[in-house]
Amino acid sequence: MQLLFVCTGNICRSPTAERLTTAWTARNGTVDLTASSAGTRAVVGSGLEPNAAQVLSTLGGDPDGFAARQLTPAIAGGADLVLTMTESHRDRVLRIAPRQLKRTFTLLEAAHLASVTGPATVAELAAARGTVPRPANADVPDPIGQSATVFGDVGGVIDRALLELLARLRC
Repeated sequence: MQLLFVCTGNICRSPTAERLTTAWTARNGTVDLTASSAGTRAVVGSGLEPNAAQVLSTLGGDPDGFAARQLTPAIAGGADLVLTMTESHRDRVLRIAPRQLKRTFTLLEAAHLASVTGPATVAELAAARGTVPRPANADVPDPIGQSATVFGDVGGVIDRALLELLARLRC
């Protein structure tokens, strides 16, 4: 299963999620799950923002060798599950890849659905959308321009949501 994480610049939130997922799969011996990321307004070719890189390292991910890339219809359409950082990112994905409707969620929405439904496939998460109340806030805040503490808080939100989702996601 190919997971795609999407944020704005592809230098903070989505690469943090990508690299934490990669670390999780390595720790758990999961070979049928891969992760990548892209940005709706990517800072193409840039590495992680320094505060994001530090937070990622602290959480057990590897920031080395990352290069931001722009979200395209082909990238969005090639994913089995698209996890965005905000509802506006989700809307952007669906504008360029409308066939991904049942495979595109905000990260917090997918984690919430998984916590309620238990182990689930992507199709089962999509089916649960109409039966499970939405989380109060489905957006992961953008830490750009904020303090290192805010970056740490955002990293924690991403890490907790990923742990909730990945433990229950059935490929």
